[in-house]
Amino acid sequence: MERKKVFYTELSYALGLAILAAATALMEKADFGMSMVVAPAYILHRAVVKHVPFFSFGMSEYVFQAVLLAILSLVMKRFRRGYLFSFATAVIYGFLLDGAMILAGLIPFSGIAWRCAYYTAGIIVCSAGVALLFHTYLPPEAYELFVKEIAGKAHADIGRTKTVYDIASCLLGIALSFLFFGFGHFEGVKAGTVLCALVNGTLIGLFSRALDRKYDFRDALPWRGFFMG
Repeated sequence: MERKKVFYTELSYALGLAILAAATALMEKADFGMSMVVAPAYILHRAVVKHVPFFSFGMSEYVFQAVLLAILSLVMKRFRRGYLFSFATAVIYGFLLDGAMILAGLIPFSGIAWRCAYYTAGIIVCSAGVALLFHTYLPPEAYELFVKEIAGKAHADIGRTKTVYDIASCLLGIALSFLFFGFGHFEGVKAGTVLCALVNGTLIGLFSRALDRKYDFRDALPWRGFFMG
């Protein structure tokens, strides 16, 4: 039997966040619809930025995630220290996302073929990033933390739980689009959003199992007890 390679959980955290930011920027550039997970925050950004020019996509992300963490606390009937750190992760991700958006804007290639390539890469890379964040003790974004906590509480498969969450998030995105931009106008929620909602959970499960087969995830730093408290 092939011996597994060591993969440090702290590295999994850093790579997961950077990969997620890149994936989100690619999907925004493709303009086939955002990932259902970030669609509500993206729509909030598009609605507010018209009145508050400095309200970036990254800022919208950590504002929305703060609300999601409050909901998670109510559902779990407790507030863990890790939830606060999860918000800090959301802020870090927000800065990474704004940087990724700037870099994606510099890519000169356009046209339907390139847009399809950006979208496909975005879905795949996004799934890999989430799978990496599921393999770290460091606090993930509120999206991943929500799924992880609910799946643990219900003793449910994390891939299936993620699919249910994604569909619910997609529906919320549609509702917000109608609320802010009127019926008949889908801002940020398009055919690509629906497709992503249907396949993302399965892809994350595949990536997670592939990572578990190849790598032995270990901590490089003695911080697990502090962040898991």
